[in-house]
Amino acid sequence: MKSNIIYRPLTATPFNHSAAYKEIEPCRMLQSYVRCFWTGEYFDCEAEGNGYPEVVIPDTCVDIIYRVDDTDHTVMADFSGINDRSFYVCSSGKSEHKISVFAIRFYAWSAYVFSEDSFKGTVNGKYDVRERFAWLDREVRGRIFEAEDLTDMIQLIERLLVKKLEVSKKNDTVDRAVNHMLLHYGALEINQLAKESFTCVRQLERLFQEYIGITPKKLSNMVRYQFLWRDIVSKDHFDIMNAVCQYGYTDAAHLMREFKRYHSMNIRDARRMAFPHKIADAEFA
Repeated sequence: MKSNIIYRPLTATPFNHSAAYKEIEPCRMLQSYVRCFWTGEYFDCEAEGNGYPEVVIPDTCVDIIYRVDDTDHTVMADFSGINDRSFYVCSSGKSEHKISVFAIRFYAWSAYVFSEDSFKGTVNGKYDVRERFAWLDREVRGRIFEAEDLTDMIQLIERLLVKKLEVSKKNDTVDRAVNHMLLHYGALEINQLAKESFTCVRQLERLFQEYIGITPKKLSNMVRYQFLWRDIVSKDHFDIMNAVCQYGYTDAAHLMREFKRYHSMNIRDARRMAFPHKIADAEFA
């Protein structure tokens, strides 16, 4: 999975680092499998009207999320499958219950290495972490309140994941297909992707559903969208027609339509959200 290292999917606010959200890089041995660890603090805002919604965009990742209620001293842990659409979450509120979050964000195609069950049917879903990662939860849940600090917690999980790698089996066909997908920025036709992976389309679709939880076509489109999003926020002058050619869109209308489908807003509004404290309307053609 070496090509995963050069692929860095972004959130809707990739430059936002605060108490509400902070990313931590994994150790070198896990960089092909774990996009990042992330942490945050917020106040429970289940009550209607509490807090401010933030958009979560498809990032081709899956998450194990531990939420610790510092008031009640309780722990909840979920596994969130790959998302193929954006949605809104509440990031803060006025409740007295302070929630601390610790999470592992896996690349969607590498999480199966650490899982105890299939990812079939998990797209856009949320599940008890023990359904697929009971072995990890047994080690982590009881130590959350024992950990000296965040660094101590990360080091524990890294040791557990690296040890699991030593005994886990990998699917060469899935890994090969994902590598080709990334190398072609998600623009490779599925027939060609299957050919490059030494299998047929039907078999590739079955394997992707089993090991990732989504079809190769949908994943390719989201990979392409993520490459596009990186260009949009990293270039002072974003040229739509260059992006159309580079990423294999039919035309500019196709690019903008697909971007809005995944991001829930147009490119200009997405840039404004990504750069809230400065002018986001850099030129784009």
